[in-house]
Amino acid sequence: MHNTPSFTSTRRKICVAVLYQAVDTPIINGVKKPRKPGGYQDSGADIAYVLREKANVDIVTFADSPNPQDPTWWCFPDHEDGIVSAIEKGATHIWANTILFSSHPLQTSSHLSRYEDALCIIGQPPNLVERFDDKAILNDILRKQQSLTLPRAVTVSAKQNLDEALGGLKDVFPLVAKPVRGRGSHGVKVCSTPDELHRHTEILFKESPLVLAEEFLSGEEATVTVMPPSEDKPYYWSMPIVTRFNHEDNIAPYNGTVAVVANSRVVSADAASADPEYAHIQRQCETVAELIKATAPIRVDVRRFTSDPRSPFALFDVNLKPVRPPPWHSL
Repeated sequence: MHNTPSFTSTRRKICVAVLYQAVDTPIINGVKKPRKPGGYQDSGADIAYVLREKANVDIVTFADSPNPQDPTWWCFPDHEDGIVSAIEKGATHIWANTILFSSHPLQTSSHLSRYEDALCIIGQPPNLVERFDDKAILNDILRKQQSLTLPRAVTVSAKQNLDEALGGLKDVFPLVAKPVRGRGSHGVKVCSTPDELHRHTEILFKESPLVLAEEFLSGEEATVTVMPPSEDKPYYWSMPIVTRFNHEDNIAPYNGTVAVVANSRVVSADAASADPEYAHIQRQCETVAELIKATAPIRVDVRRFTSDPRSPFALFDVNLKPVRPPPWHSL
């Protein structure tokens, strides 16, 4: 069902409907991705509101006259009936602000086939998301590229002896432990001692049979949004780098409780041009997008190895669903 974006221009009227997550994610390789409270209705409402009010794009909403102070009526649920409802209201483009996977209705629904030739999907192909949402799989692919810089890491199974599985990392602390299919900062913890790592991995193993343990990067954290090729720019390109601060226990806090504007800011053009490491990591992020053949924006989280402002960056997380909105009430 998913339409691969083409670079041919279209003159037809565009009308966008935004989806939120109403469909539960399946268990994939023994792991169920945790669901965000509200199913991304907050960020979906932000997207719809900004498209209508700031970008002058026609949109359709679940409620005919949604309240700008209430995020629950701006988006359509991502089940089959919700998607069909959006199309019947006039949507020509479906913005999939939700968690995608191979069995998602956007990929499998027979009822949507009748609209296939006239409907465009804004988002990644569900099959691509299901594969690369697994941090262990994606990390293995990225580590084969000598041009990319990543922290040292190992994937640990619940059936393994943790100390043996860590190998060369067993004496490297702090370590970051996180689920292989996570959501935001859910389950991500900096562990300063082996005992702390053991306790946290036991918690993670209750959700997932696999855990990723990686070298802790102690320097500046930033994030890079990479845009896909388009008619105007037929190549992958990076938006300005956003730097992060005000971490909680060395981890960027969940944006549903701490507004992005409270812990993030764009790196100025002067600062970016004065430090070649910014441009260097942007090129690496573009390589990641090209490797996975992203068809929509992705966000790559990066961090310097040390607190030295000249320290190089390393890639530590790739997000196929890049939206990090401010809380709805901050609009």
